[in-house]
Amino acid sequence: MRPLSELSLEELWELFPIRLERHQACWKEWYQKEEALLRQTLLPYQAVRISHIGSTAVPGIWAKPIVDILVEITQAYDFGMIQNKLSAAGYLCMAQSGERMSFNKGYTPNGFASQVFHLHLRLEGDHDELYFRDYLRTHPDDAAAYERLKLSLWKQYEHDRDGYTEAKTAFVEAYTRKAKECAGNEGART
Repeated sequence: MRPLSELSLEELWELFPIRLERHQACWKEWYQKEEALLRQTLLPYQAVRISHIGSTAVPGIWAKPIVDILVEITQAYDFGMIQNKLSAAGYLCMAQSGERMSFNKGYTPNGFASQVFHLHLRLEGDHDELYFRDYLRTHPDDAAAYERLKLSLWKQYEHDRDGYTEAKTAFVEAYTRKAKECAGNEGART
């Protein structure tokens, strides 16, 4: 079996298709355990905030069984050193763009592991996902609309993760703007 690093994007999408499931209570537990591991791993860097984001953080809606985690750090730290710490904790760096890094954990040459995580490393204050999550948590009709959108896209983009994400972008951006307007000066929660 070839290592994941040698697979083409199309082969990776075939091995790791979009899969949606009804909301699972265990996702919160997965997050809590992983948050504790991350706090220990990143202890020297004093992460400003670690947050459960994405659809698994919105009770009641279908989601990919992948727990998304946002880690905000201060500018004072070297991303390369943090990347090394996260790699030692089982995370694989998937992308880096400016002051943002994305990591995955739970992807194996045989497909998904029993628990899968996406970690988004950002600088403090770069957390629009929290506004979107909080808005959906307090506006069930809009959360249901987001769920319907995702379910309508699922099979069409089952083996095209980028296409699936792009097809949701307009909705996510519109409701993030709305969430920020509703939040006013309160800001996003953890």
